[in-house]
Amino acid sequence: MRILSAEFVKSCVRKEELPRDGLPEVAFAGRSNVGKSTLINTITGRKKLAHTSSTPGKTRRINYYLVNRRFYFVDMPGYGYARVSREERRRWQKMVEGYLEGRGELKGVVVLIDSRREPDELERALYDYLASMGKPVVTVLTKVDKLSKNRLSGRVEAIRKGLGIERVVPFSARTGMGREELVSAIFDLLDRD
Repeated sequence: MRILSAEFVKSCVRKEELPRDGLPEVAFAGRSNVGKSTLINTITGRKKLAHTSSTPGKTRRINYYLVNRRFYFVDMPGYGYARVSREERRRWQKMVEGYLEGRGELKGVVVLIDSRREPDELERALYDYLASMGKPVVTVLTKVDKLSKNRLSGRVEAIRKGLGIERVVPFSARTGMGREELVSAIFDLLDRD
């Protein structure tokens, strides 16, 4: 399958604001500034669909993008470093947890990890949390164009072992590496019952 169209629909901060049309959803999660919005732009072929920034914490709401008029990409606020208050971070956490735990339309989560960083307790906690809810996960290693081929191979293996997962999709928004594999994995999530 291919992504033929994508459009911004809405930003939400409360459960009552989420779409109620029953369309399937794939969420994108990861640390602040890992490249969630850039990845969405790259795989949809729309340069300015999702707003990007070099400043961590740009995404502060749950953003919905209608894809192929059949399903949603859901861009969630990043976790970890962001120049916001503790109270603001708590609100983000509550909003994201409420979404992940109570959203029947959610078919799976694409978790992004920066290829230059080691997964830490936040990533491990996210994987444990998603596993406890039975949510399928696709793991994407971002910014791989910043690594040599040898270093990338080692990073993929280290992340697989460190998180106890089988598959990692190396991805570069700059070169397009991993785009087709990721789109295929997303469609596999959407086909699950």
